[in-house]
Amino acid sequence: MLNDPVKERWESRTDFPGCGEVVLDQGEEMQKQGAQEVVCLQQALKNGESAELKVTYPTVEGDPIREYYRLTPQGRLEVYTDSTDDHYSDQKWSFTECYTPEWLAEIPCDL
Repeated sequence: MLNDPVKERWESRTDFPGCGEVVLDQGEEMQKQGAQEVVCLQQALKNGESAELKVTYPTVEGDPIREYYRLTPQGRLEVYTDSTDDHYSDQKWSFTECYTPEWLAEIPCDL
């Protein structure tokens, strides 16, 4: 897709220290498969630091969704979602954010 402003925003971001990458298979849970990476984000939040985490998981049909979690030093959590390979979606990037997230494993941001 051309001219996706969310993708452009993601690509032009300032990189934060990485908490790694988690690749989930069908039915796997972030709390189990990505426990170490979630602790990394929680430590960054506790210490007022920035961090990034990439999570890839399949849709019901098996298409990959990639989510990028960015924790800013101000305690804001930014979530970029790349659905471009999901054939049953709008195939766009999306963005959401919240402040002072209390739970980082599923990262709903209470939206």
